[in-house]
Amino acid sequence: MIGLLRWLFIVLLIYYILKILGRIFFPMLFKKMVRKAEQRMRDQQQKHYQNSTETKVGETVIDKKPQHSKTDKNVGEYIDYEEVD
Repeated sequence: MIGLLRWLFIVLLIYYILKILGRIFFPMLFKKMVRKAEQRMRDQQQKHYQNSTETKVGETVIDKKPQHSKTDKNVGEYIDYEEVD
């Protein structure tokens, strides 16, 4: 019986220690992950900006004209329908 109580006490002690340490270290890890993601976004944005150096700020750029797809007008016939309750 003493062994069971001792084991239960150790488990609860470990649980509370991890809970306290989690409250301390989790926000630090989360901030580090957020900073890393922000840095990646800045790098991507800067890379994109460097690729389009020939454009001025506020200038509208159209890369290419939209392609008109040739559709066949004889695809089928349109059938009007009514919804039946």
